[in-house]
Amino acid sequence: MIDIVASGVLFDMDGTLVDSTAVVEATWTRFGQDRGIDPAEILAFSHGRQAISTIEHFLPELDRDEQLRIAAALVAEESASSEGIFEIPGAAAFVDRLLDAGVPVALVTSAPRDLAAGRMAAAGLTMPTAFVPSEDVEHGKPHPDGYLRGAALLGVEATDCVAFEDAPAGLESAIASGATTVVVGPHESDVTAGLYRVSGYEGITVEPEGSAFRIRG
Repeated sequence: MIDIVASGVLFDMDGTLVDSTAVVEATWTRFGQDRGIDPAEILAFSHGRQAISTIEHFLPELDRDEQLRIAAALVAEESASSEGIFEIPGAAAFVDRLLDAGVPVALVTSAPRDLAAGRMAAAGLTMPTAFVPSEDVEHGKPHPDGYLRGAALLGVEATDCVAFEDAPAGLESAIASGATTVVVGPHESDVTAGLYRVSGYEGITVEPEGSAFRIRG
């Protein structure tokens, strides 16, 4: 159950608006098998983070240029497939309800610009005008930079926004920005304690509340 008054909405993408599990798991599993690294360990770390952050973590012995090359190749591999990309239940309709109601909405993702645009389109979701891909932040999640930039693009304070997230790194990022944070999906850990939670977006309503909006469901 959520009942939140906010001046803007900040969305993560993978696992929050878009279910890209099949593509992501296949890509990182192949990477782990090729490198002799347990794919389960990689997936547990990588979710919600930029590809380069994962490469730095698991292959710290490589020089920077080689790390960047591997990260770019993995992103290209993910970008090449749109099969198995679906919306999180009710996500497309919810984003459209927000936009139709005039709610300022930003997408804040650890994915690069082209990959994010492709996945949003493949899942049938409207791309918000305010968009913060990985290229636009110096420090990726779990740092709060992306959410702070997203709120700034909307012209509101992050503390006046609600952020929807699904992964530990992203949740830490959203919380650190000061946004009211909602967990999307089943993840539970110390970071989710006391947070709002939704399994999907069906039935969530949007109504004006003074100069802000009330999101309830």
